[in-house]
Amino acid sequence: MKPQTLQQLADHVSGEVIGDPDVLIESVSTLHAAGQGQITFLSNKKYLNALQDTKASAVLVAQECEANTNLIVAKDPYYALQQITVLIHGFRKNKPVGISKKANVSETAELGEGCNVCDFVTISDNVKVGKNCYFYPGVFIGPDTTIGDDCILYPNAVVFEDCVIGDRVIIQPNASVGQDGFGFSTHNGAHHKIPQIGRVILEDDVEIGSNAAIERGTLDDTIIGKGCKIGDQVAIGHGTVVGPHCLMVPQVGVSGSTEIGQYCVFGGQVGVAGHLKVGDMVRVGAQSGVTGNLESGKTYLGSPAIEANTAKRSMVMIPHLPELKKKIKRLEKKLEKLTADK
Repeated sequence: MKPQTLQQLADHVSGEVIGDPDVLIESVSTLHAAGQGQITFLSNKKYLNALQDTKASAVLVAQECEANTNLIVAKDPYYALQQITVLIHGFRKNKPVGISKKANVSETAELGEGCNVCDFVTISDNVKVGKNCYFYPGVFIGPDTTIGDDCILYPNAVVFEDCVIGDRVIIQPNASVGQDGFGFSTHNGAHHKIPQIGRVILEDDVEIGSNAAIERGTLDDTIIGKGCKIGDQVAIGHGTVVGPHCLMVPQVGVSGSTEIGQYCVFGGQVGVAGHLKVGDMVRVGAQSGVTGNLESGKTYLGSPAIEANTAKRSMVMIPHLPELKKKIKRLEKKLEKLTADK
C-alpha cells in the first residue's frame, strides 16, 4: 500500500483533520513508539499528556485537544485505527498453492473454487468445503464436516468429524475443534467414558485462538455464536452454548452445559462452572471464578465472582483484616469484662 495523506485517511474513517491534511502516513504504531510518517491513537484520557511528547506525524483522538502534532478526530479512535491499519498494512497474504500433491484429500470430499490445500493436510471422507478456503500444512478435517466460504485453518489445526464451520472462520495453529468432551460416569470407583455424540458448530466470523480446545457435545451440540473471538488456550466444555459476538481472552475455561448470552467479555483465566446461565452483555474480570448464574448487563469480579463494585470494596478491606481481627478481639475482651462486672 502506498503512503496516504492525512486527509485521505480522515475521509476513510469519516474523521476531521486538525493540522496539515497533506502530511504523508506510511505505517501505524503505538503512541510512545511512533515516529515521523506514522499514525497512532489515543483512546484513554489518562495518557493525554503523552500527546505533548509523541513523535508521531498524527494521532487519532475522540475530540480536539492540545498536541504537538496533527490530529484526526474520529468518533471511535480505536476502531478508526483498525480501519487505517487494514488500509495501509492489510492482513496476512496467503500464497496460492492450489491442491498440494502431498495432501491427503478423500475422493468423496468436495472443495469449492479457489481453495488452497497445503502439504500434509488431511481432508476426510464426505467433507464439504466452500469457496476460497486456505488450509495450512498439517491441518486435519474429520469425516462429514462442513466448512463454509473464506475460512482459514492455520498449521496443525484439527476439526473432528461431523462439525459445522460457518463462513470466514479462522482457526489458529494447534487449536482443536470437536474432540471428545470430558464426560465420564463413575461407578464402583472406576470412570467409564461416555460417547460424545453431539457436534461443534462454529457460526460465521468466529475466530478460535492457538491451542484452544472446543469440545463436542455429549448429547447436545456445542455452539459458538456468530462473531465470537475465542483467545489462545481457551477451553470450552461439551454442550456449552456461547451467544453471538462474545470475547474470551486467553486461558478462559468454561465447563460443560453452560449457556452464555451475547456480547459478553471474559478476562484472562476466568473459570466458569458447569450448567450455569450467563446473561447478555456480562463482563467478568480476569481470574474470576464464576460459580453461579450471572445477570445481564453487569460486571463481575473475584472468586466467587460478585458484582464489581461490591468486589472492589471487599478487596480494599483485605489488607486491613488482620488489624480488624485484633480490634474485634480487644472489643470482645472488654465486653467480657463489662459483662463479668455486672
